Amino acid sequence: MLRGYKSLLVFLITPVIGIVLAFLIIGGSANPSPLNVGVVNLDAGEPVSDGVLAYLEDIEPMEIATLPSIGEAEKVVLSGELDVAITIPEGYAQALIEGRADARAELMALEGSEVAFYVELMLNRYVENVSALAAATSGDVSGFEERYAQLVAAEFGLRKETAEDLSAGRDMTNRSIGYLVIVMMFSAVSLSTHMIKERENRTYYRLLAAPSSSRAYVASNVAANVLLLMLQVAVVLTVMTVGFGIRPGAPLWSIALALVLFAWVAVGLSLVIVAFSRNAISANALQNLLIIPTCLIAGCMFPVEAMPTPLRAIAEFLPQRWLLEGIDGLQSGAPAATLVLNGLTLAAFALTFCLVAAYKFGRNRDTRTFI
Repeated sequence: MLRGYKSLLVFLITPVIGIVLAFLIIGGSANPSPLNVGVVNLDAGEPVSDGVLAYLEDIEPMEIATLPSIGEAEKVVLSGELDVAITIPEGYAQALIEGRADARAELMALEGSEVAFYVELMLNRYVENVSALAAATSGDVSGFEERYAQLVAAEFGLRKETAEDLSAGRDMTNRSIGYLVIVMMFSAVSLSTHMIKERENRTYYRLLAAPSSSRAYVASNVAANVLLLMLQVAVVLTVMTVGFGIRPGAPLWSIALALVLFAWVAVGLSLVIVAFSRNAISANALQNLLIIPTCLIAGCMFPVEAMPTPLRAIAEFLPQRWLLEGIDGLQSGAPAATLVLNGLTLAAFALTFCLVAAYKFGRNRDTRTFI
């Protein structure tokens, strides 16, 4: 089936490309870059105005830079060095204390910047807190400053704990397995089509002339096919967890078991394709017709939730969808009964494909040479 070590390397390395793609696509979004914000404080020395910088610095995604002038702020924003620049005008603190409408900081950013919207939202929270404090003191500057100092110096009983984000690892696992499913199905068909090629060059009939039966011939090809697909699964899971450090969010043995069960589905489908194909060309055309559309609909390349409702309904009748749903259930801790249903459904698909292929093989009496 695999003639030489180069073919074996290609067979094993190809599914790893899916992990690289998932890592590049999802891994980058899992570690977002910081938000670069510049501040021009023309009202320096006032506790309220200086408090804007302290407030923004406590927001973890932001990196604050102090700028000397509005001209410098405009320059660095246009060059892309900063995402947004905030200008605190002179008299800003006094205007806030007095509750005047002109108490407004100016934001400078490129058109359509999402960072500017987020920074404005955070800044409005600070302004609302200061305005509420000013309203409570009825414009009394000394009273406001006293309460503001008490507010800044107050120690609240707040404990901060950082929870590890497991969603990125799960997403990368799902996408990697989705790409692996595609490669497994194409690999299974590629390996099974060797039976067609051996019939075309009459090798199959020479084998039957020996003390061997056609059932033993097909069984040996199926066994080799399944073993090679299991090797693919082992390589992908090892590279995913050890090489890229991806945490799948579920026990590896359970994911491996689900993939081995799907390997039988892929082999069964490959036998159906071989059974209904008269030559290797028609087998290649049939595999493209069946594998690519079904993998797209089942959600192997992108989340199935992004597809229209009719296509999502069709996905429920595809073995790839049952595999992906089962792995998603393992990650989310679904009840065992639900996962057993997924496994039994995959087994039913595999059995059905094998029975259909066996029936077709039994009725195929064409022994003519392929052209």
